[in-house]
Amino acid sequence: MRSSTIFTIAGITLVTSAVVYAVWFDSKRRNDAEFRRKLRASSPCTPQPLGKEKKKVEKSAAQQQTQSSVSASTSASAGPTTITQADLRTAIEKVKAEPVPASPDEKEAFFMQQVNMGEALCAQGGAFALPAAMCFFRALRVYPSPVELIMIYQQTVPEPIFKACVSLLGHAVFIDVLSAAYWNDFPPKSMGVTIEPVDVPDAGGTLMRKRVLVVNKDISAGDVIYKEHPIVTALDADLEGKGEYCSHCLRSMEPAAAIRPISDKFGSAYCSKECELKAMTQYQGLLFATESPVPHDIDPTNTPEQGEKRHLAQEKLVDLVKQSGKAGPLLVSRFVARQVSGELSKLFPGVVASAPTNEFGDSGFTFFDHMERLRYLELTVPENEAEAVRTVFKYTMEGLEQAINDERFAILKGKMAYNAYGVYHGEGRTDKPETNERPEDKEKTRTPVGTSKQIGSAFYFVSSYMQHNCDPSACVTFADGTAELVLTARRSLKAGDELTVAYVDVTRHEGETVIEARRRRRTELARGWRFPCTCQRCAAEAPPNTTDSVTLKDESKLEAPVERRFEKDAEEFIANID
Repeated sequence: MRSSTIFTIAGITLVTSAVVYAVWFDSKRRNDAEFRRKLRASSPCTPQPLGKEKKKVEKSAAQQQTQSSVSASTSASAGPTTITQADLRTAIEKVKAEPVPASPDEKEAFFMQQVNMGEALCAQGGAFALPAAMCFFRALRVYPSPVELIMIYQQTVPEPIFKACVSLLGHAVFIDVLSAAYWNDFPPKSMGVTIEPVDVPDAGGTLMRKRVLVVNKDISAGDVIYKEHPIVTALDADLEGKGEYCSHCLRSMEPAAAIRPISDKFGSAYCSKECELKAMTQYQGLLFATESPVPHDIDPTNTPEQGEKRHLAQEKLVDLVKQSGKAGPLLVSRFVARQVSGELSKLFPGVVASAPTNEFGDSGFTFFDHMERLRYLELTVPENEAEAVRTVFKYTMEGLEQAINDERFAILKGKMAYNAYGVYHGEGRTDKPETNERPEDKEKTRTPVGTSKQIGSAFYFVSSYMQHNCDPSACVTFADGTAELVLTARRSLKAGDELTVAYVDVTRHEGETVIEARRRRRTELARGWRFPCTCQRCAAEAPPNTTDSVTLKDESKLEAPVERRFEKDAEEFIANID
């Protein structure tokens, strides 16, 4: 849904707020009850039907109310009608049975129709509370950020109708509808895979709900199952700027042929103009370019003085990234920048270069919808990392620094740590510099040849759902010579079989015993991803009457499931209103 259909943006303050809201609000809403209470002081506006359109909507609203299965007085002055659980069940089943518009334009038209119809029913009195709530509820079904819309409803919809709408929201059937809508659209059908929930026991015997990737059709050994482009990439620090690999797609190239933008403070090199443009549009222009992506006539704070502060902030970020030698801070910086750049391009079409924030077509789901469902590691993040990124955003456009608070930065870095893949070509490199870090502090990626042989790191949404197995059903390669992930079947698979990959090198090295190889890979998994491997191979190779040295529980984290958060938010809304 285009934000222009809901809000009228006036002035740079509201523009900045809109961008920050898109990339920051969801996390704040989940974790800060005081923030939710403060929202009551705001006054966002919903569209109002005008003139002939208003009469048309009122007529449609009357027809909608007549068709409703819930009895209501026809008197406009009638008092509130008690809404029972039976009424709610009937209403929710009625809405659930209705078809949902398919295309973005149809969804937008349907959304506006239902909101306007709900407004008209609001004027008819309390007896029309449930029919009006059903209209607002229908609008929720097609809006990409339901919680955001509920916040707007809370400020603009009469209390009895808002409470009825929240009651519908908290109903388990609606939660199922929301969850099904997401998993029905993601992953794209063209990839031939589905994400399914499973309950997996950890080392302590506790069942953990995870989602795994399964194939939708029979696959022969050696067949390519799918290909996936990364959301963000980061070339290894010791290779950055040498011109041996593209800083965007990670393709091997000749240094003499590398494209090196003068305006790029990071010293990046690209294999083509296409990669340079994609990088600058999606993230690099906001993080490391000398010129602000937002013109002065749009952002009055974009002054020479502000530009100098931006340059100093960029230099500090460059130093931090290169000194750390780790991909995590850069992956997070580029991921957040992609979101911000995407919102700016939507707010200023034709002025700010287009940078889409959804790699999967017009499903309506954003990076937030994909990101919040992924597992992450709870990390201790150096204080200067989040601050360095925030400062760059601040001096690019005042207010953007709110998009990356310490907590959100830590969670995003933890998600990169758990889900990023190592990109390698052929058998991988052998000249990666060693560090003096403790083994548990070394940065690791999902790399079947070992992190030490990668040339860079990349983050993917679909492939993040693949679980580790020491005898995996599929193999990740980069056969196209770029960071595009190619998933190939290692053996014949039937529809419904789970796709697993090796996060670490699971081969038995020369001179290793079976027990030593098993201990090595399980130790790497425990240090890198904090879970003990329970695969059949590890069970079969376990020495008799021996306790493994790695016995920790799965310590990876998963943010509260989206379905449960909606239910919890509904309960909190009702409690706050009462």
